[in-house]
Amino acid sequence: MTETKQLAHPEFTHIRNHAIPSLNIEVQEFEHIGTGARHIHMATDDDQNTFLVGFKTVPQDSTGVAHILEHTSLCGSKKFPVRDPFFMMTRRSLNTFMNAFTSSDWTAYPFASRNRKDYDNLLQVYLDAVFFPSLNELDFAQEGHRVEFKETENSDSDLVFKGVVFNEMKGAMSSPVSTLWQELTTELFPTVTYHFNSGGEPANIPDLSYEELKAFHADHYHPSNALFMTYGDIPARELQAEFHEQALSQFEKRDLNINVPDEQRFSAPKEVVEHYALDGEESLEHKTHIVLGWLLGRCTDAEEVMTAHLLSGILMESSASPLRHVLETTDLGQAPSPLCGVSDSSREMIFACGLEGSDPDKSKAVEKLILDTLERIATDGVPQEMVEAVLHQLELSQREVSGDGFPYGLQLIVHTLGGNLHGADPVALLDLDPILEKLRQQIADPEFVKGLVRDLLNNRHRVLLTMSPDRELSAKRDEAESKRLAEMKAKLSEAEKKAIIEKSLKLAERQEQADDPELLPKVGLEDIPAELTLPIGEESKIANQPATWFSRGTNGLVYQQLVIDLPDFTPEQRQLLPMFSDVITEVGYGNRDYLETQELITATTGGIGASVSVRGSIDDLNSYKGTFAFSGKALTRNSAALTELLEESFSAARFDELERIRELISQERMGQEQRVTGSGHSLAMAAAASNITAVNQLNHQWGGLEGIQFIKGLDDGLNEQSRLEALSEQFAEMRDKIVKAPRQFLTIGEAELKDSIMGSIDKRWAGSVAATELSPIVLPQPEGMINQGWATSTQVNFCARAYPTIPSTHADTPALMVLAGFLRNNFLHRAIREQGGAYGGGASFDNDSGSFRFFSYRDPRLAETLQDFDNSIEWLLGKSHPWREVEEAILGVIGSIDKPGSPAGEAKSTFHASRHGRTPEFRNRFRQKILKVTEADLKRVAETYLKPERAHTAVISDPATLEKSDLGLEIINL
Repeated sequence: MTETKQLAHPEFTHIRNHAIPSLNIEVQEFEHIGTGARHIHMATDDDQNTFLVGFKTVPQDSTGVAHILEHTSLCGSKKFPVRDPFFMMTRRSLNTFMNAFTSSDWTAYPFASRNRKDYDNLLQVYLDAVFFPSLNELDFAQEGHRVEFKETENSDSDLVFKGVVFNEMKGAMSSPVSTLWQELTTELFPTVTYHFNSGGEPANIPDLSYEELKAFHADHYHPSNALFMTYGDIPARELQAEFHEQALSQFEKRDLNINVPDEQRFSAPKEVVEHYALDGEESLEHKTHIVLGWLLGRCTDAEEVMTAHLLSGILMESSASPLRHVLETTDLGQAPSPLCGVSDSSREMIFACGLEGSDPDKSKAVEKLILDTLERIATDGVPQEMVEAVLHQLELSQREVSGDGFPYGLQLIVHTLGGNLHGADPVALLDLDPILEKLRQQIADPEFVKGLVRDLLNNRHRVLLTMSPDRELSAKRDEAESKRLAEMKAKLSEAEKKAIIEKSLKLAERQEQADDPELLPKVGLEDIPAELTLPIGEESKIANQPATWFSRGTNGLVYQQLVIDLPDFTPEQRQLLPMFSDVITEVGYGNRDYLETQELITATTGGIGASVSVRGSIDDLNSYKGTFAFSGKALTRNSAALTELLEESFSAARFDELERIRELISQERMGQEQRVTGSGHSLAMAAAASNITAVNQLNHQWGGLEGIQFIKGLDDGLNEQSRLEALSEQFAEMRDKIVKAPRQFLTIGEAELKDSIMGSIDKRWAGSVAATELSPIVLPQPEGMINQGWATSTQVNFCARAYPTIPSTHADTPALMVLAGFLRNNFLHRAIREQGGAYGGGASFDNDSGSFRFFSYRDPRLAETLQDFDNSIEWLLGKSHPWREVEEAILGVIGSIDKPGSPAGEAKSTFHASRHGRTPEFRNRFRQKILKVTEADLKRVAETYLKPERAHTAVISDPATLEKSDLGLEIINL
């Protein structure tokens, strides 16, 4: 590391630095002299440099001011006076992550990049965006809320609310779980900022004024309220020079009082009854959420945080944990609540537990069940090995180098951001080894855990929340919104009506304006690395079966997979495969029941799971290969135990614990039903593409809307004992077939441990059942066109359209990949998000299944969005386009291809890609073809493949909207 005296820029004071070997970082802490802005740098040799600037943002209402400000700040700034610099930079960058977040009490602007030029470019744009935003009133109208006439220039037509955040939050609050969490925090925090919905309640968002938005920025986005957090190999001193010169030098220190006080503690527990909207004709029975929530201590005390997580783990870690066990096995509900566990995202933490799939009249019984269970634990304690197993899980999570989909450095930053903003010791939040050691000593006393549970029981700041469905709530909300708009319109003068029309036209004009992109910095094709660097595996044999080892810097963890060629099954068994993969690692093994097995898994591993997948061939869309995989991870010292458990899950899973199977399927149903509001665009795309190939159809049946329908029917049918017994027999037959199928081994760990780990695996598997050649999975070919409307309870829509194309090796595939980004960047983003008001929209090309898809996310429109999909193709073909736009789309594809993962994640993805023909050599050749795509290629593939008569369509909406549409959809009730 650099000498201490050289760490800080002259305008910063160096406070301290502290090495954390378990994370391979050195924490360096600084403060800007002129403003008091803090800088925490995590110095490491990782070249994926990460930046975040965060602010405490503490709204005092539910207008969504912090959330709307986050959006509007990214709509142009002093140095970069373009309308949409954030999304423009996503196209001019090789970033590995770019986003902005609004939490309950902070707002943050993070990015990551491996390219230093790109990092410096993004840093300029981010600093200017947060400290010197334009905050144009028309951007506030676009991103936040506005009223327009339904027919823009017809003042006799009805008024409507529009706005990106307005529609985003309509979608978010369509989720019962999001509503449940918001209601719980509202009740637990009656007097502080968490009482309010920081994202914004749709009914309250229109109350926010433009003046209030600007005032919130002036108060909250000052450097004296700012925290800079960085990670990587760029020296802190160099970063601080940019912070100071580009932003901080233009401010003086302010004495800001932006703090969250402690909540006033209850003298007695509370009981609250609330409702959520449920549309459609389905029964209201077993649709109620019942949750018990406690307010705990502060997130700024690292020891208190870890102790809370220890207690939560003891109570809820696995099915063998005492509180989770009673919640899974009671007949008072169908599954433990998704809120179960500790949340440390607010200044004072929350512990919650409860049930979903219950009924309103069972709330007191659920409360009694939970409190009686806690009383029993406080009196009798829990087995010492269970406590040690949870501490083992905390140690493993501290050591694991993650980073698949979310950069590792950013995970460390975001994990500690809330505590740091509220004044915690940043080193204590990261260097958890001393706390883990202290806990290890404390748990040696059996009274320690009893005392933690007794403290929870004695905590009077508790809420019993019962949230049940209401079929009329959506209609009531719509009626209230319509009434509000009608009253607004009735009070409008002719001048005010004219002003609304003029503002709408000005916004439309602004949305159409062509900004000069050269005002923004960029990287070009010349900045792209020559080739994609992928890890290389070493091939050998284990128990006479193929084996691959990857030497990776896993920080003391080992990862093992048993990879099996998926054999053919009966149609009924094929549909059950995803459920089978969920169940097989959650039941008992051999002579152990599922509780004993879960205890052993928690004590010795970081978890064991199974998965099933089918991927198309690189050269034939009608050819495919299926994989069934058992996966696990452990600290290296537990490698042999992991091997043993993986082998037992493969060969000795037992399906005679019928009630356990019943519980698991009920829990899976609950989880699947909640996916629609968060992943509706993916589900709609899967539905639209489902008849294009056999693999697409299978994915729709397994993980799509058909899959959700299937598990609901399966769960309902298991009330009959005979069906449950038949399902158990099916699972046993499926296991017996899996055991005989050809298999191979994948292992990832530290290089110096290869021989001992591989030797141990070989020894364990030496006497295993010999693999035999079985017929591979065979799928039926789909027929017909898709034109579907899926009806569910939602305030917003999800639209998708899909076209059949070609496999990966075809010469047109690179152009189709670039075309998706080109249409999204230059047409769909503006038409669907900015003008249409959806939270998101775009296009994608899936070369696994040979389908080109359009989509929208949390969208107020249906037919108009589908028309915009078609219009994007006409726009492409109807004019010439500058090379810059093609280059930006190419950069986006290369960025996604080159995006790094965790050490283990990169090895796994390389192995499985190669298994399906996508070897490192193939991927690098494909990458080179991407770089050669031209505008002419884009037009040619659009004309060839995106023909109207080839389009498959699927949308998700509420029943009333689908009934009113004139799209000729086949309406299917989800």
